[in-house]
Amino acid sequence: MDTIVENNYRRLKLSLFFLPLLLSILIVAFLHQHDALRVDSLIQIQKEWFYYLNGNLSKFPGLQYNFTQLGDAFIFLSLLTIFIVYAPKLWEALISASIISALFSSVLKEIFSVPRPAGILNQETFVIIGRVLPGLTSSLPSGHAITIFTVLTVLMFGFMPQKKRSKILWFVSFIFVGLMLAFTRVAIGAHFPIDVIVGSIVGYISGLAGIFLNRKINIWKWISNKKYYPVFIGLFVIALVVIVVKIMNENLFIFYLVLINLICSLFIIIKSYAKR
Repeated sequence: MDTIVENNYRRLKLSLFFLPLLLSILIVAFLHQHDALRVDSLIQIQKEWFYYLNGNLSKFPGLQYNFTQLGDAFIFLSLLTIFIVYAPKLWEALISASIISALFSSVLKEIFSVPRPAGILNQETFVIIGRVLPGLTSSLPSGHAITIFTVLTVLMFGFMPQKKRSKILWFVSFIFVGLMLAFTRVAIGAHFPIDVIVGSIVGYISGLAGIFLNRKINIWKWISNKKYYPVFIGLFVIALVVIVVKIMNENLFIFYLVLINLICSLFIIIKSYAKR
């Protein structure tokens, strides 16, 4: 499995950055054409989209609230811990990509300083699922959307099939799933649509950047060395404690999936370490 991931990453070309960059330019051009590059006009131009999407997607509150948890890096990455043993190359790229995405998220939020829906709209006019997020400067881009697309991009290219038709289907499927997960942020009333779209593009760029950076400067190669497995065993135990606390606070189905996965991953890595 690790060989498949490594070979797939080696085949990637820098031209893959053209699509997200083109989409970014088109979004800026669209906003400029509608005089929506200012915060107030940016919010005004997408209010109808927000109310429409929020009203329709929030009809499945339990599902949306569970899915939106995948925008939490701890939750999503905890579901992939099994790959530390079977595909460490994937995790090498994931770590690099996650660091890049975190930098993008903090810097861009600071630059744009766009308020969240609950911070500027009447909270009684739309559906809020979970806790209220009234941040006045942290809406654009959506950090959850960035995380979702960062992780999915690393996964998508890591396990990309070789046949052209299969590649297209694989790519479209991942983008569809990514957008479905990302737009849960609109469903729960935490972000505007453009926050999510921009976050998705930034996440895709972050995932690719992580892969290329790791291919050039492989600083995480030690992950595949079994002598460092005790470090991961300790991290898995800490993660188990954290997820148990989350379950006690919010009894969500997704947290149980993470719990089961962490227990299985812990068993497998301990067994693998014992056989070294």
